[in-house]
Amino acid sequence: MQDVFSRLTLLRRPRILARAARLGAQNYCRQRDLRRVLGYGALPRPGAAAMRLLDIESGLNEARKAGEAGYSMVRHVDVLIALAGEAAYLQSSRTPDAKTAARMDRRSAVAEGTALCQ
Repeated sequence: MQDVFSRLTLLRRPRILARAARLGAQNYCRQRDLRRVLGYGALPRPGAAAMRLLDIESGLNEARKAGEAGYSMVRHVDVLIALAGEAAYLQSSRTPDAKTAARMDRRSAVAEGTALCQ
């Protein structure tokens, strides 16, 4: 079984999807965005959330490749944004001494429960 980071490095998506996710992840708010993607209720820990997001994204990617009528590019981008945000939070919590962009923005503060996003 692969861990979250090895599964993330194996993701190969069209450039437009990856770019949209990267830009959207700059404004990622865990409280708001993760609830919208995963559904309402208690938020899972970042590792568990990332694994669930990877499973959801895999299904969306299969639907995209198959050209299914029910495929939503907006939903796919939302899931990729949440996945990028959770991965950044996991990476920042993995190396607590390093000054990364994820530790400096509001993502980490919300995930730690110190403040809510606007």
